[in-house]
Amino acid sequence: MRDLDLTTLRLFAAVCDARSIARAAEQANIVGSAVSKRLAQLEDTVGTQLLVRRRRGVEPTPAGESLLEHARTMLASADQIEREMGDYALGVRGQVRILATASVMAESLADDVAGFLQAPAHHDIRISMEERVSPEVIRGIKEGVASVGICWDAADLSGLQSCGYRHDHLAIVAHASHPLAVHETLGFEQTLGYEHVSLPAQSAVQVLLQRAAALQGKAIVHRVIVSNFEAALRVVRANLAISVVPREVADPYARTCGLRVMPLTDGWARRRFAICFRDEAGLSAAARLLVRHLADSSGA
Repeated sequence: MRDLDLTTLRLFAAVCDARSIARAAEQANIVGSAVSKRLAQLEDTVGTQLLVRRRRGVEPTPAGESLLEHARTMLASADQIEREMGDYALGVRGQVRILATASVMAESLADDVAGFLQAPAHHDIRISMEERVSPEVIRGIKEGVASVGICWDAADLSGLQSCGYRHDHLAIVAHASHPLAVHETLGFEQTLGYEHVSLPAQSAVQVLLQRAAALQGKAIVHRVIVSNFEAALRVVRANLAISVVPREVADPYARTCGLRVMPLTDGWARRRFAICFRDEAGLSAAARLLVRHLADSSGA
C-alpha cells in the first residue's frame, strides 16, 4: 500500500469516469499503453482486480468501486493541500473554515470574525464560513470538513473538544396589530393557538419548539416554513403569522419595521453556544488564534 501514488490514483479515477482507457489517456495527454501499465501496477499493488475490460471500454469491479471512493477522498485532500500551500506562497499564513448554525451566523459571528481580521497580525489569515444545522456542524467537524464549528451547546458534542461562545434569548415576534402584541413577555404555550412562521424541521430552533409543544400535548400550527430568520421576519411584517426568533436578531429589525418582540419566559429559551473542534493541539496556529478570539469576544 505504501507504493500507491497520487498520479496513478488520478489516472485510475479518470479511467473510471470515462469508462475508457483511451479517452482517459487522451485527457491526460499521455499514451494509452502508459495508462494501462500504471493500472496493471496498481492492481498488482493492491492484490486484486480493479477493472473489467469490456468490448466498449472498462468498468470498475466492486473492489475498484471501493478504491475509487478512497481515491476521490485522497485526491480532494491533495487538491486542498495544493491550494493552501499556494496561499502560503502568496503570503497567506493561514486558512480556517467554520461551520456554524443559522442563529450564530445571524447574530454575532460575522462581527466577531471581522474584528479578528482587523488586527494587523491577522491580515494574512483567510476565514470561510458555511451555515449548517447543528447535527451537520458536528458531523462536519468529526469528518474533517472544517476545523472549527459553532452550534447550540445542547447538541451532542461527545468526541469533540469545546469551549463557550455567546448566548441568546428566543422571543416571539409579532405584528403590532396581532392579539399577542399587548404582552411584554410570553410563555411558549400561550402562542400555540396561533399560526407560526417556522424554520426547517431539522433546525435547532425548530427541534426545540416541537419538543416544547409536544410536552404541552399540543402541536405548532405552521402557516409558512422559511429557510432563515430574515425571511421569517418579513412574513411577520406582513402580519401573516408570528415567529420564534432570537431577540438579538429580531430587535434591530423590529425597531425599523414596527414589530413587537416579546421574550419567552420558558427556561429553554435562553440558549448558549459552543465552539467545537476535534483536538486543540491539532488545530493550525490560525485556527487556535481564532478560537481564542471568539471565546474572549463572548466573555467565555
